[in-house]
Amino acid sequence: MLRSAWRDGSWGKYQGGAVERLELRLAHEHGVAHAAVCSSGTLAIELALRALKVGPGDEVILAAYDYPGNFLAVHAVGARPVLADVAPDDWNLDLTSVAEAFSPATRAVIASHLHGGLIPMRELTALAAAHGSAVIEDAAQAPGAMVQGRRAGAWGDIGVLSFGGSKLVSAGRGGTLLTGRADLYQRLRLILHRAGNLLYPLSELQAVVLAPQFDRLDERNMRRRRTVALLADHLRDVPGLRLIRPRMVDGEPCYYKVGFQFDAERFGLTRTRFTAAVRMEGIALDPGFRALHIGRSPARLRRVGSLAEAERAHDGAVVLHHPILLADDTDVVQVADAIRKVHRWNTQLAVL
Repeated sequence: MLRSAWRDGSWGKYQGGAVERLELRLAHEHGVAHAAVCSSGTLAIELALRALKVGPGDEVILAAYDYPGNFLAVHAVGARPVLADVAPDDWNLDLTSVAEAFSPATRAVIASHLHGGLIPMRELTALAAAHGSAVIEDAAQAPGAMVQGRRAGAWGDIGVLSFGGSKLVSAGRGGTLLTGRADLYQRLRLILHRAGNLLYPLSELQAVVLAPQFDRLDERNMRRRRTVALLADHLRDVPGLRLIRPRMVDGEPCYYKVGFQFDAERFGLTRTRFTAAVRMEGIALDPGFRALHIGRSPARLRRVGSLAEAERAHDGAVVLHHPILLADDTDVVQVADAIRKVHRWNTQLAVL
């Protein structure tokens, strides 16, 4: 496909056909009427807020444990982030906390599927609708995941995908907005275009690179789920390390980062020392996100309750990067053995 785009010159055109084909494909595969690509997933969240006419004086609910770019996107449009807690079983947005977060100023909820967890979108969209609020479904970490019978990104008033350099489907940069609403799509097109030119484009060459990756996405996601199951089996008796799984039965997760809930007291090491030791074994294991309310001025946000689970995630989330999930089973077992080795040696040192 790259050679074909080079030969016919479409790679260097404003409208070479590849971007349009990608948008039509993504809309069809997600069961929505419209898709609009742009230059990044982070920008896509901001564009979604602007299309929903969120601005100064408005509030946007999101998880207190989330990608920090989403928090900053709310500020970028002049709105106020309202931080809800995360669920104890998977450290993704908790619907009980969301229900407590609504106010007359609430205009939208940002729901991010993180670390292999999935938010129950049927219940969330119904809850938001009852309060007259829109939902932005952030599926940057979950391309191809299934949530209650629909692809991740297809539930919200606007869904977002990311094609950043480390993502499961990557063009180095890029993102997509998905919507079934003609009014929102029209606003997005107006925001994206100015004087006949795209302001935040995805290039034709990027679209060409993405197409074959989507051809293999479902097969690769199935393989990743099988690998995660194998990894979980080999780590099942390691104390203080619990795999993050979707809280609903009718979901097929996607693993961009394999998330674990790490309990330092039970494992016997701080998270910092644990991740450093595993990385010394050659395994790309890292701490998760910083909770959004920690280290920020209270004037920049409104918090809902104590945010105790978000603080647990702040202290205890660890994530394994996805490339290992397409490796041979022997390599995956070596990852588990490395983690078990760290625990074993730490236990022996504690006895001495």
